[in-house]
Amino acid sequence: MKKFGIFLACLCLLTLSVVAQSSRATRPRIVTAPTPPPDSTTAKVPPVLKDDNRTATQTVPTATEDLPVEEDDEVIRVETNLVTFPVSVIDREGRFVSGLQKGDFQIFENGIEQKIEDFATVQQPFTVILLIDVSPSTQFQIEEIQDAAIAFVDQLRNEDKVLVISFDERVNVLSQATNNRAALRSAIRRAQFGDGTSLYEAVDYVISRELQRIEGRKAVVLFTDGVDTTSRRANYQSTVLKTEEIDALFYPIRYDTSDEMMINGGGNYPQPKQRKKGIGGIFDDILNGGIVFGGGNQSGGNGSTRAEYETGKKYLEELARNSGGRNFEANNDLNAAFSGIAEELRRQYSLGYYPEKVGQKGERKQIRVRVKRPNVVVRAKNSYIVGDSDKKFAGK
Repeated sequence: MKKFGIFLACLCLLTLSVVAQSSRATRPRIVTAPTPPPDSTTAKVPPVLKDDNRTATQTVPTATEDLPVEEDDEVIRVETNLVTFPVSVIDREGRFVSGLQKGDFQIFENGIEQKIEDFATVQQPFTVILLIDVSPSTQFQIEEIQDAAIAFVDQLRNEDKVLVISFDERVNVLSQATNNRAALRSAIRRAQFGDGTSLYEAVDYVISRELQRIEGRKAVVLFTDGVDTTSRRANYQSTVLKTEEIDALFYPIRYDTSDEMMINGGGNYPQPKQRKKGIGGIFDDILNGGIVFGGGNQSGGNGSTRAEYETGKKYLEELARNSGGRNFEANNDLNAAFSGIAEELRRQYSLGYYPEKVGQKGERKQIRVRVKRPNVVVRAKNSYIVGDSDKKFAGK
């Protein structure tokens, strides 16, 4: 009996031991979280009173979080009134004068000398628009004009591009800007004479449409006698004014066709063909710009008077002067002229200054550039019109 009691006691102890181990195996483990280091993720700020007069602690981000960068009180201002423009300096034989420094130049705006802030010698490729007059007055010289245009193309380098446009009473784009010499020669040979002479409209088209799309340095070489007979949507004054606002140089090559137009003697001269009007013809004129109601410039002449030729000559001179280019007479040595134009376009000086007086929007400022060297000729724009942004002319 005594042995049986001892057996029961051992059995109870064994049972209690198993239950205790089972309880420890199934009980979840509790891990005490460590105290966070002070100021690791948040920072305390003074208490903020809430609406019910109780206080709350406001938590603010620390420098370890992504935050907008706070600007300094100093404001960075960008100047927008820098006037920059190209300058060509040539000797009496038309050759580019190299080696000049900033101290060799002087700039005057409205007669007041300006401090030159920006100076560089630039040599880079350019794009030229060949604008060819194929009006009736030029038909006897069309082959000569074509040969001259091709001669100019042959003066250029491989990286220079040319765009070919012809005009009579309408404007015709014969080739987009390219350096493919074969394509350019073919386009020039396709320029055949037509009716009327819308010179002003052709110049306006080139300024308003084509030059706006050309990046970098650009120029217009214009082959014409300068006489307009059919422009309605542009005129002498409007196009001359626009040359002050563009960043391109004009180089007119003037052909004197007055003999063929019966100024200096008899003979027949070409007359524009008269188109049959009727309703269809009138609508065709309207759609193609031949008729403009309510204003515009109607030349009224047929290009056969001395006064018209004098006006044409003056017009070409103003295009060249206002844009900073040069005008030439076709009866001179054109090969030398073309070589000079190409060199002038390719190699120029760039000058820039901040005007002493900025002026009002739309105000015209006169510019004069002097070079402290004897026997040189300076080619540069002679004016600009104050606008909303910086005035940057060709070559910059």
